[in-house]
Amino acid sequence: MREKIALALPPYSAACTALVEHSRLRELWPEYLVLQHQVVRATVPLTEAALDRARGLDDGLAEPLAEYLLEHVDEERGHDETLLDDLAVVGLEREEVLARIPSPAVAALVGSQYYWLLHHHPVTFLGFVGVMEGYPPTPELVELLIARTGYPREAFGTFAEHGELDPGHRDHLDRVLDALPLSEEHEAAIGVSALATLPLATRTLEELLAQA
Repeated sequence: MREKIALALPPYSAACTALVEHSRLRELWPEYLVLQHQVVRATVPLTEAALDRARGLDDGLAEPLAEYLLEHVDEERGHDETLLDDLAVVGLEREEVLARIPSPAVAALVGSQYYWLLHHHPVTFLGFVGVMEGYPPTPELVELLIARTGYPREAFGTFAEHGELDPGHRDHLDRVLDALPLSEEHEAAIGVSALATLPLATRTLEELLAQA
């Protein structure tokens, strides 16, 4: 899975770099946090939906997949609320953030996962997780963002937390993938999910940059 992701990663990396280096980063950062909240608030419901489907499987993946997803729910719970706290620091209150309708790109990014886990197999969700937690921000990046935006450190609480937690979550997922009794069809499905996630995530960033 990591090899497949690496092949499709350059456009996403370029969009991330364009955001960090943008001359109007201070103006874009609150909008970026809104975008992240719109995705992150779907993570726990998505994982719970995958967990429900996994528990109903009649194959060798049912128990180990459900065990991982149950742990993943606990790992992700509450991050949407901490993002709302960060947004308040940069001047956007929760009511305003929650009133925003997510873009079609965000709906496609999240909605495709619902489709695959409900109508194909919940193992597809692991491709999404592999992308979203596979490339956490470094402490150096957090410091650079604080310096370039001029926002207080409190505005980067969730971003910094993901930088601390996601390497462990990524490594945990990789161990789970190595241990699961995956068929070739399962591996292909995970790859499809991961490779679909990257361009959709890239599109959300490109649309954000186009606002500048």
